[in-house]
Amino acid sequence: MNKNSNTYTIVYISCIVVAVGAILALAAMVLKPLQQHNADADKMKQILASAHITPAEDSVIEDFGRYITAQYVVDVQGRVIGSDAFGVDVAAQTKITDAAQRRLPIYECTLSGGETKYIIPAYGAGLWGPIWGYIALDADGSTVYGAYFSHQGETPGLGAEIQEPWFSGQFEGKQLFHGSEFAPIQVLKKGRKPTGGADYVDAVSGGTITSKGVSAMLDDCLRPYKVYLESLRDK
Repeated sequence: MNKNSNTYTIVYISCIVVAVGAILALAAMVLKPLQQHNADADKMKQILASAHITPAEDSVIEDFGRYITAQYVVDVQGRVIGSDAFGVDVAAQTKITDAAQRRLPIYECTLSGGETKYIIPAYGAGLWGPIWGYIALDADGSTVYGAYFSHQGETPGLGAEIQEPWFSGQFEGKQLFHGSEFAPIQVLKKGRKPTGGADYVDAVSGGTITSKGVSAMLDDCLRPYKVYLESLRDK
């Protein structure tokens, strides 16, 4: 074949494209299990962080299995409808406007001292993208034991502050129930107080939209658990 012809050039480029595409496809296929493993380990680490557990990088999966002693899925009536909480796509569930149709994951965490904590995942929207978190509750189903929040692309020094311990630490000791009334914790500008008697924390200074996103996320994601949490109070 004439190497100076257009046909040769087209065939040569086509072969290069096919070869590179095959290499990239093979690399993606080989790396996918490792990427999924890393993603799962990071999720486990975040769940444990909400209960003040900080595992070593090389023992995250082992510690998750040690401390998370049960996991299941409930519906809005508090009935157990599944056992694989980890496999529930919380982001997809929050898009279901009818809460009665949602699958609600629960993680039971047993601490070293034997205390049981119930961890609930949450997912919402910040200023620039998704935000998410985990809320760990005491056995009474009302008192917040710990919290963890993260984000995809909030502004450093502003909305990104929701990931800092000073912000999540404000939630410790807050209540979801006030008598028989259920009221998720609100995030408000410093100096403001909520109506209706709900507990609240201070918003991030300069991160108004992200703070409102956290508040809306907690309201949307915690309310469907009301009946289940009431059952914990009755134990």
